[in-house]
Amino acid sequence: MAATMELPCVGIQDFDEVVRLYWGRVFRFALASLRDGDAAQTLAQDCFLRAYRGRAWFRGESSVHTWLMRIAVNLVRDAARNRASRFWMLARASSVDLGDAGNRLADCGVSPEAMASLKEEVRAVWKSADRLPAKQKTVFLLRFVEDMSILEIAAATGMKEGTVKAHLFRALVTVRERLGKSV
Repeated sequence: MAATMELPCVGIQDFDEVVRLYWGRVFRFALASLRDGDAAQTLAQDCFLRAYRGRAWFRGESSVHTWLMRIAVNLVRDAARNRASRFWMLARASSVDLGDAGNRLADCGVSPEAMASLKEEVRAVWKSADRLPAKQKTVFLLRFVEDMSILEIAAATGMKEGTVKAHLFRALVTVRERLGKSV
């Protein structure tokens, strides 16, 4: 995990380092949320542009990662509210296969049949998570795609810790039910 950086007095070279350290995380969250590579790329660029423009107002009350993810969460919300954007997201939804994440699973010496089964299970989880209500989906993705803690998710989304826990619990119950597994 990258060390947090204080941002108020950074120059362009330091901000380049911020982009280098956190681009992948912001892009992964955007891709998992939007299911569109081009839209995720644009959202990540917008996120870092807003962060650069607003760097003087960063107070250091959270980590740079949490601050950037909050910007990204807000941009995803804005994109979801935009009807034209929503139409294109739905039209392109089949073009990005998050089930491809299963292809990045380590072999760990398991049989090809077991690996195929594991990849199918990962695809089923992503398909189920994609149908969650917006807040549950955001919390689920931040927790399991970005491996953020409950407190980091609360800071990134502006929700209270208990609210994050409730949304995460409901998301897990829903995903498990859709997968036919007991809670």
